[in-house]
Amino acid sequence: MTQFVKARWLAIVAITVVLCGAGSPAFAVRFDPRSTSSDALSQSVGQNTSSASPEQQQPKAYTLPPDKEARAIAYAHSRHELYFLDFLFTTVGLILLIQLGVGPWLRDWAERISRRRFLQAVIFAGVFFILLGLLGLPAAAGSHWLARYYGQSVQGWASWFWDSIKGGVVGLILAVVLVWLFYGLVRRSPRRWWLYAWLAALPILIFLIFVEPLVLEPLFFRFTPLASTDPQLADALERVVQHAGQNIPANRMYLMNASSKLNALNAYVTGIGASERVVVWDTTIAQMTTPQILFVFGHEMGHYVLHHIRNGILFGAGVLLIFLFAGFQALHWALRRFGGVWKIRGADDWASLPVLIFILFIFNFIFTPIDNAFSRHIEHQADQYGLEVVHGIVPDAPQVAAQSFQILGEVDLDEPSPSTVVKIWFYDHPPINERILFAQTYDPWDKGDSPEFVKQ
Repeated sequence: MTQFVKARWLAIVAITVVLCGAGSPAFAVRFDPRSTSSDALSQSVGQNTSSASPEQQQPKAYTLPPDKEARAIAYAHSRHELYFLDFLFTTVGLILLIQLGVGPWLRDWAERISRRRFLQAVIFAGVFFILLGLLGLPAAAGSHWLARYYGQSVQGWASWFWDSIKGGVVGLILAVVLVWLFYGLVRRSPRRWWLYAWLAALPILIFLIFVEPLVLEPLFFRFTPLASTDPQLADALERVVQHAGQNIPANRMYLMNASSKLNALNAYVTGIGASERVVVWDTTIAQMTTPQILFVFGHEMGHYVLHHIRNGILFGAGVLLIFLFAGFQALHWALRRFGGVWKIRGADDWASLPVLIFILFIFNFIFTPIDNAFSRHIEHQADQYGLEVVHGIVPDAPQVAAQSFQILGEVDLDEPSPSTVVKIWFYDHPPINERILFAQTYDPWDKGDSPEFVKQ
């Protein structure tokens, strides 16, 4: 998930009853510590500070040795198959929950135990979201198995399970509170709850994005100020910041101990306002030279300077409004036609939650290509910003970027030539090959043009 996808995933939590599971058909109610890795917000960069030979000046495509290429293709195909199997499993599971009357049964049980709405929400939502988490468990475990088998993860199963428990507990607490608030809105405004839920979701979303780097991410990884762990690198990054005429304080640059669980390379921007920061994985620092890391930082700085988190929130807010209104219409249609058979009293009935989630789960699945297109757009902008901001600082920056994308692809086992359909449906970043070719051919300075983002 890119930072935008992460923001929309937090919007799901903020309006759990409406978008639970968006961004992944796994439907697990949890904060996944691997999300920033599947997000892969940065897609790292850079190599080689020496002058390039004539051969190096020719654009070179992303390639892998035959054995590694076969392995990368097998890994990609396995993940794609798991994605659709998970979607099918979750879809069938939700339909069964609805047809078997699990919602009405949980509602009746909760109402027998207490007349207090909040306690009913704890009982109903607590049990129901645990069931949803169990629906997503096979795919989550399968994804972790694939990551271990293909060398992307070194995290043991006990550690993975403990992370899942921690994320599940946090997600479950949020889900219970938000379900309670949501159905309070539905009861008070049967015709406009979709609008009020959207208005309520926005500040909750912003709050969750704000606290994520402060409270949530440290549950899974350790973060240390980059200036205290690698002051020379911090100084080099500060020169890039000054070169761009920006102000990113050293106390907003962090190192994450990704190597405790992962082999993949990454960096990302997280938080908002006073909590916004750039995070670099220690795996990236271990496997890349200083010029390469400067380009990685330049890419992440692009997200920071170009306000991609803010833009993602605005885009996600628009999508959320459409989903809520469409969900309102579809829910009322479904209840008019099948409510009696399903034993659901109305939209304000706890038992309507599985139907609402199923409707918006399908909406989100259909929306995936648009989501990915937006994400690829902002990632391309960040690539462009990274090239512009290190121009004049990193010698032969285009080749540094291209060679480092090659390194990234080799480490992360990126598929060399994904089909157009695969790109549209699965890629929230431009494919590595496109990024390599762009890095080698983007040169406004040689044409006498002014760069788009970094005016020098």
